[in-house]
Amino acid sequence: MGTDDKNKKKQDKAEETKNTEPVKEKSGAEGKDRTEAKAAGDEDSHKCCGCRFPVLIALLQLVLGIAIAVVAFIMKSISSSLLARDTPYWVGIIICLAALLGFYMYCITYQVDEKTTLQFIAKLIYFLLCALGLILCISAVAFAAHHYNQITKFTCQMNAGQCVCKQDPDDQIARTFQYDDVPDCESVTGTVKLYLLLQIVLNLTLAIVCLLGCYVMWKHRYQVFFVGLRHHPFKTNQQQPKV
Repeated sequence: MGTDDKNKKKQDKAEETKNTEPVKEKSGAEGKDRTEAKAAGDEDSHKCCGCRFPVLIALLQLVLGIAIAVVAFIMKSISSSLLARDTPYWVGIIICLAALLGFYMYCITYQVDEKTTLQFIAKLIYFLLCALGLILCISAVAFAAHHYNQITKFTCQMNAGQCVCKQDPDDQIARTFQYDDVPDCESVTGTVKLYLLLQIVLNLTLAIVCLLGCYVMWKHRYQVFFVGLRHHPFKTNQQQPKV
């Protein structure tokens, strides 16, 4: 009888262990699922319109930079008398370089905390390019707005293949503006004026995007703090005596 009882107890213990093993496996699988879901949630928190938010900034910079450069070269083809300040292709080129660096930094390995010296240098150069692009965009907006204001007051006429414009035709000593290589004065008062207005809108939008890029870099660098953990190795957990 004693041996039968011992065998029954062994069988009961074996069954209990078998029943507890699937529970442990399920708990481990649930833990993995939770960690994966948490990681996916962290990645989704940095997304906007289906892509990561910094990538969206770099994409906008690339599109706007190309658009500004293309419009500037079109303006240069209308009249060779337009100055470099009136055709801000230099803004588009610099912003395109910043956008390519942003794609390299965001699409390969982007981390809030710098892990390598190369990543820190890439972030620093990108921040400086965004700040420089912001200043250049504001300058381009100021130049384009000033030229646009002048064109709205022009009185133009063709003279030997040139469009000669004055702000006040009755003033004999007023400053004259000459536009070479234009078919007629309508291309100055109409087409160039329209392109200047387009440059104002594009550069103003790009200035906002560059400011947003600087803010993202600054926020990830200086507004994310690690508090740390308090560790007291010399303290021991003392149990209070029960009354």
